[in-house]
Amino acid sequence: MGAIERSGYRFVPEYSVIQQNGAIHVYNKEEFIEEIKFQFTGKFPEMDKIEDLVEQYCELHNL
Repeated sequence: MGAIERSGYRFVPEYSVIQQNGAIHVYNKEEFIEEIKFQFTGKFPEMDKIEDLVEQYCELHNL
């Protein structure tokens, strides 16, 4: 699962199958901005869910 680019921001998802949780690290250029945490079930998180979280973040921050 690769990074998602939006409005100059980079969203890098990481997850743990064992713990069933993950995070999307938000960067502006090379500067770390924040971490969006999420949980999932199954062998890996659905890409649609990750894209929805990124979209919600962009809307909330007017990106």
